[in-house]
Amino acid sequence: MSRRRQGKHPSRNPRRTRASTSQKRAAPKTRSRLSIWIRRLIAGGVVVGLLGAIGLFTAVYFAARSMPGYASLMSSQNGQTIVVRARDGTEIVSLGPSYGEWLRDDEIPQVMKDAMVSVEDRRFYSHFGVDPLGLVRAVYTAWRDDDRIGATSTITQQLARNVFLNSNRTVDRKLREAVLALALEWKFSKEQILELYLNKVYFGGGAYGIDSASRRFFSHSARELSTAEAAIIAGLVKAPSRYAPTADIDAAVSRANVVLGQMRKYGALDPYEIANVDVSAVKLREEVGQNSIRYFTDWALPQLDLLLPHDTFEPIEVWTTLDVGMQRAATAAIKANAPDGAQGALVSLDRDGAILAMVGGTDYVNSNYNRAVNSLRQPGSAWKLFVYLSALEAGYRPDDAVTDMPVTIDGWSPRNSGGTYAGQIDIRSAFAYSKNTVAAQLGNEVGFSNVASMARRFGITTPISTYPSMVLGSSEVRVIDLTRAFAAVQAGGQSIEPYGILRVTTADGEEVYKHKQQRSYQLVPDYVAAGITDLLQTAVATGTGRAAQIGRPVAGKTGTTSSNKDGWFVGFSSGITTGVWMGRDDAKAVAGLQGGTAPARAFASYMRYAVKDRPVEEFDTDVKLPDWQLEPDDEFYFGNPDDYFVIDDQGNMIRPGRTDGRDQEPFPIEGETRQPYDPLDPRGVDSGLPPAASDDFLDRATGRSPDQAAATGPASGRPAVIQIRRGSDVNSQQLPVQTP
Repeated sequence: MSRRRQGKHPSRNPRRTRASTSQKRAAPKTRSRLSIWIRRLIAGGVVVGLLGAIGLFTAVYFAARSMPGYASLMSSQNGQTIVVRARDGTEIVSLGPSYGEWLRDDEIPQVMKDAMVSVEDRRFYSHFGVDPLGLVRAVYTAWRDDDRIGATSTITQQLARNVFLNSNRTVDRKLREAVLALALEWKFSKEQILELYLNKVYFGGGAYGIDSASRRFFSHSARELSTAEAAIIAGLVKAPSRYAPTADIDAAVSRANVVLGQMRKYGALDPYEIANVDVSAVKLREEVGQNSIRYFTDWALPQLDLLLPHDTFEPIEVWTTLDVGMQRAATAAIKANAPDGAQGALVSLDRDGAILAMVGGTDYVNSNYNRAVNSLRQPGSAWKLFVYLSALEAGYRPDDAVTDMPVTIDGWSPRNSGGTYAGQIDIRSAFAYSKNTVAAQLGNEVGFSNVASMARRFGITTPISTYPSMVLGSSEVRVIDLTRAFAAVQAGGQSIEPYGILRVTTADGEEVYKHKQQRSYQLVPDYVAAGITDLLQTAVATGTGRAAQIGRPVAGKTGTTSSNKDGWFVGFSSGITTGVWMGRDDAKAVAGLQGGTAPARAFASYMRYAVKDRPVEEFDTDVKLPDWQLEPDDEFYFGNPDDYFVIDDQGNMIRPGRTDGRDQEPFPIEGETRQPYDPLDPRGVDSGLPPAASDDFLDRATGRSPDQAAATGPASGRPAVIQIRRGSDVNSQQLPVQTP
């Protein structure tokens, strides 16, 4: 009975009772373990935080103790003197720091202090060297806008970097910068830190400190700075080369207005004062003595950060590849030939990639923007270099026939410059006269992506379109990149790497860097380079580039974009490759500008001087095709000529070695058993068997209808149109074949 009751009351089961009891006991244990781990983590965090604070305090303390005194920091000036020499050793420019008069805190205009604090570090007077609020705000902004973290360095951190560190963007450098900033705040007052900063920060043009910058840009001491002038100077710190008023007055004015807006926002200026400030009316110091060599030095000298093994502030001498005479000739050629209102750029490379001359514009003083290496412009027909390189590599030859005729590719219908079509011509003539329709057909056949790959192979670094119109130069390029590509052709298809620095020495002559020739790679086979050189030479001899002739062999290509916005000529002679571009910075049309006019004339003017001391070099245009491209000859089909019969002018069959029909044995011999027909046996032609292919078969094979066959017979003299198959793809262009 008791057992039955136990079965009816499962809750009294001892096992279940024990399990429930154990679960009740486990829950408090789990909660207690979690709370223990939380307390441990909090305690560990507190300990780590205390240790970190102690370590930071110790680092800041020792940094402050070892930091030079204020008088020592005043007398120590940063900056490096650099003497730049041409390839022959002559000094072409001396660059280095310019320091004005040291201004004490009470000598610096208050508006200059307010402008700098407002735009660079608005919480300067409240933080302790590092601005945690600014850092949090920068991180939040970067997270919200899905962008990288912006600049967060305070004025004190910038001073620490400028005086004690370099500009490398590494975590280690940022940590040391923060420690030194805290040490500066520990050791010096806010007024002293701001005084050091304003007398040491770099403002561009070699000017260190506000007094040097004021004299550099406004021809007077910083004690006399106006509100507008102070705003311009304060705006330079972010990007001295970009916002310098001597480089780009519009950019400088725009940046100065940003500074004024910050001053108003944070109460340094009231709206009435700002209303009376006209930044655009500021009078700038007139620049004298600058020339186009600065285009080259502005491009070459920043490379020292990568070339030199370590940071150095001692004076150095930089020996460059620049030829002073060629640079002078290049500058004169651009100035003399650039149309009114247009700019010009030129890059000239030696056969090993050494830059002999570089011109980035018509006037460095008015604009130091280097169009030779920075500007992106459409190359027009000069891009056809890559189209024809691809075609030659795919099997075309300069003498192959093509058809200049209207075509439409994926809805795009290119037109020739003159609006006329030449019909059947060869590849050489199509290139020389820059036939757009032929380039479109070739690009379509070899593949637009293959043309883009060829351009990449030859050093084009900018984005490349693969739409059909890309064959006419719709993708933008840099002058130096396109010149480099033509230089590789001149080098027989070998890769070329432009460079401008030969070696670097210290003031006492110790060599710290020497250029090593880069390993070159074969970009295309020799026969392709020879073939494209043949085309380029013809373009100058008889085609669109005739104005580039200089009395010795020249190979090159013109380029003109739609509405005459850009004009190009790129070519080479006697081992020197030169690229010339002309156009307006705003990309507006230039009346009469074509690649074969002003750019070609500037090329010829410069190259006459550049090659005058070099021997005349004939181009290697002998196309030595590989075995797979050679047409089989008779021996390939028939073996040795002495092993088969030939037929004389009267139709008589001659034995091997005979020159006439005397004593010849009749063939075939009457009654002789006929041999099976062999198409490779010449005796089979008289075997009496039917011909290998009938006229009807040939008409169907070539796609001709009976009417077309009749129309293209011997009497009509009109060309038949067939499709050419290359590999597994049917060629989209139709080539005329003259019937007999």
